[in-house]
Amino acid sequence: MSTGEQAAIARARALGVLHAAAIGDRLVVRAHLGDGAQDALGDLVARSPDTVTIATRRGPVEVRLDDVVAAK
Repeated sequence: MSTGEQAAIARARALGVLHAAAIGDRLVVRAHLGDGAQDALGDLVARSPDTVTIATRRGPVEVRLDDVVAAK
């Protein structure tokens, strides 16, 4: 299995986790931003068709689903 295939599988799993999560569930979401990545650890507080919002210790973080690479 190629690296690209592994990344596609991880992304599909992450989006499945985010779709199945209930508001209030504790999650960690990794998203690509430019050349780097950002992790958001906290409670799911909002979801739209294009984003999820995670309440972290530093405040709410809105993550675009197009940028998500992993979640659990």
